[in-house]
Amino acid sequence: MTINWQEEVAKVKDDYLNDLYTLLRIPSYREDDKATEEAPLGPGPKAALDAFLAMVDRDGFTSKNVANMAGRFEFGQGDEILGIIGHLDVVPVDDSWETDPFEPNLIDGKLYARGVSDDKGPMLAAYYALKIIRDLDLPVSKKVHFIVGTDEESEWKGLTRYLETEPLPDFGFSPDAEFPIINGEKGMYSTTLKFPALEGAIESFESGIRENMVPGDADAVIKGFDLEEVQAAAEEFQAKQPVSLTVEASADNKIHLHLHGRVSHGAFPEAGENAATYLALFLKNLSSDLEGNSYISFIANLLHQDFKGQKTGIDHHDEVMGDLSLNPGVFGAKDGQQFVTLNIRFPQGQSFEQLDKSFSQLGDQFGFAQETGTSNKVPHYVPGDDPLVQTLLEVYEEHTGMEGHEVVIGGGTYGRLMERGVAFGAEFPDEVSTMHEPNEVQRVDRLLLTMAIYADAIYRLIK
Repeated sequence: MTINWQEEVAKVKDDYLNDLYTLLRIPSYREDDKATEEAPLGPGPKAALDAFLAMVDRDGFTSKNVANMAGRFEFGQGDEILGIIGHLDVVPVDDSWETDPFEPNLIDGKLYARGVSDDKGPMLAAYYALKIIRDLDLPVSKKVHFIVGTDEESEWKGLTRYLETEPLPDFGFSPDAEFPIINGEKGMYSTTLKFPALEGAIESFESGIRENMVPGDADAVIKGFDLEEVQAAAEEFQAKQPVSLTVEASADNKIHLHLHGRVSHGAFPEAGENAATYLALFLKNLSSDLEGNSYISFIANLLHQDFKGQKTGIDHHDEVMGDLSLNPGVFGAKDGQQFVTLNIRFPQGQSFEQLDKSFSQLGDQFGFAQETGTSNKVPHYVPGDDPLVQTLLEVYEEHTGMEGHEVVIGGGTYGRLMERGVAFGAEFPDEVSTMHEPNEVQRVDRLLLTMAIYADAIYRLIK
C-alpha cells in the first residue's frame, strides 16, 4: 500500500493550524511565583497542558495527566514502545518583539509567535502525524507513548515527575531540534558563582532571564562619577562595539546604565551579544576602582566572549561532539551576594567532577563560592548505524531530497531520556534558528512538510 503523506497532511491543515493557534496564544512560560498545588509550574504551563490533553480526548484518544506537569496518550499494540516526547512550555519574552508574541501572526506564509518552532509547532505536527496513521487504520506492531512535558526549558520537573510513576519508552524521538537528525547531545552543566556583595562605586548589576539564553539587556547603577564623562565614555564604547549603551542620571546623583545586546539560545552563545559581559567590560574600562571589583573583573576578563571556556580553563574538544560551550546567562544579587549563573554544554571526555574542580580552583583565586545546579546531564549519543537513526534519515532524504547525516548539538532535548532516543526536526538546515529569540518564526509549509515526514517515519517505526 502506497500512501501519499503530503495529500493526507493537506486534509488536516486547517484543523492543525486552528489547534496550533490555540496553543500559541497561551503564555506557557514557567512562573514559580505564581505556582500553586494545582499549577506547580505556574498558570501558563498548566493551561497549555490542559488545552493539549483536551484536544487528545476530543480526537478519540485517552489522555493521562501526570501531576499537572506532564501528560500522555497511547496508541497501537505490542510489547515494544516508541516514545514521541515534546514540550508545551516556552521561554519568556522581552520587549524586543515586533508583534505580540502570544498572538500568532501570519505574514507571507511565515507564522510568528513564541513557541511556533520551540516546540508547539513541531510537537503538534507529530501529534497530527500519529492521528493520520490512526485515522487511516494502518496495521501496527508496536505501541506508541506520546508524551508532553511542561518544563523542558528549565529543570525538566515535568518529565522527572512523569518518570517516577510512568514507563520510559524503549526508543523514540523528540520533535524539538532540527533536521536531518540529532543523535548526539552534549552534557549540560549549570553552576552559580557567588561573589561578595557589591560595594563602593557599583550600586547594582543585573541581567538575564534564563541561564539557557544569552541575555539581551543589562542594567547597572553606579555612583561617584561625572555624568558627562560617563556619557562620553559610553559613546566611545558603543562606537567600537556591536551594542547600544544609554546613560541616564537617577536619584541621589547616581547614574543608571542600560546596555542592549542581542538574545540568542544559550547553546549557541556566539550567535548573541551578551549584554552583561559587554556592560562589565565597559565598567572595567571606566575606572581603575571598578576594575578592582572581583565580580566585574571576572566577568569582563574571563567570561566576555569566552564561548568555549578557554579563559576559565574548562575548554574541551571531542572529535564527534566538538567543543564545550559556555553561556553566562543570569546576573544579579541575592541573599547579600552578587552572582552569575553559567550554562555549559560539554562533550564526551569531560565530567561533572572535572568542571567542579576547575570552578573550585577559580573560586579560590577570585573569591567566589560555587553552587552546582541540580539538573545537570551527561552527554548522550546514539550511533549512526542504529536502525532508528537509519530509518529517520532515510525518510528525511526521501521527503526533502537533501542529504541526511549525523549531527551533535549543544542543546538538550527530551530525546536523551531514552537510551535509543534522538531529536528529529523540525528546523531545516537552510533556516536560521529563531528559537529563544524575539520574533520566533516558522514557515507554515515547512510545518506541514514536517508533519508528512513525521507520519511516514512513525509508521515505518511501528508497522
